[in-house]
Amino acid sequence: MTATPAIKACCAVFGLLLPAAATSLAAAGGLTFAATTESVAVTATEGGPVRLLFIHHSCGGQLLAEPGAQDGGGKDSAARCIYRSHPNGGGLRSLLQAAGYEVHEATYGSLLGEDTDICHWRRKFAERMDRILACDEQDRSYADGRTNEIVVFKSCYSSIDFTGPGEEPGDPDSAQQTLANAKAAYRALLPLFRSRPDVLFVAVTAPPRAEPQPQGLKDRLGAAFRRGPDSADHAHALHAWMADREGGWLRDYDLPNVAVFDYHAILTDGRSAKWSAYASGGGSDSHPNREGNARAAAAFVPFLDAAVAGLRAGGR
Repeated sequence: MTATPAIKACCAVFGLLLPAAATSLAAAGGLTFAATTESVAVTATEGGPVRLLFIHHSCGGQLLAEPGAQDGGGKDSAARCIYRSHPNGGGLRSLLQAAGYEVHEATYGSLLGEDTDICHWRRKFAERMDRILACDEQDRSYADGRTNEIVVFKSCYSSIDFTGPGEEPGDPDSAQQTLANAKAAYRALLPLFRSRPDVLFVAVTAPPRAEPQPQGLKDRLGAAFRRGPDSADHAHALHAWMADREGGWLRDYDLPNVAVFDYHAILTDGRSAKWSAYASGGGSDSHPNREGNARAAAAFVPFLDAAVAGLRAGGR
């Protein structure tokens, strides 16, 4: 069954790429999803709520946190970037919990959460898949034998400071930040995800950079006379490719256990802005501000509900 134009428009506006099974269910009237705080209830699995692990650094921690003064997540903490609240807080954790998800995190200071650049993901999932699925918080595993049914993973804005297009087919493990290497890294994940068809893997695209402010005459002249695509253009190209179900990353992937949440598109107002439209620090800090994170959090929960329903439907 084909998704209706309204469903496709919702996904396009808010940067959501769902498995085809999820959009088919939505088209059939089985699901409603939009950028609101209302959500389709998720049926808990036997043994408790649906367990979700989010591997992130500061931007992901702030997206999850409640808005308010910073509480938790300090640089000297064993749980750095796991915030209870933050001035940039999007409130996603509480929205997920209200929708029936049990939220767990891995970030700085843990083997599972320390390295989150795009070039790190293939090796992380290849070598530590079982530990990721068993992760309760940081490097602590569950004691009850249950595992995570959903793994959400996100790189930071520093990972999309691309130096150029690179050369296809790219190197998935290279630290050289080129568009070709980034695409290779994501392509290399799909065989690993295919090996676990029972788990939903959600790739969250990296947030955009704040618009750079040239310092000094040399920088201003360089910006004025620059020719060809720059890092922001390559970042847009990467995330458009990831979110293109027909011709992009998931074009030839036939399982419903991988979905893309296009955080980058939300924070650039559907890619109408080259740089972040929601930068914090008066526009100079690439960490998304409270408004941007709240928009992303409101879109994420119905997106995830639809993706989970697609996985449970068992196919495209």
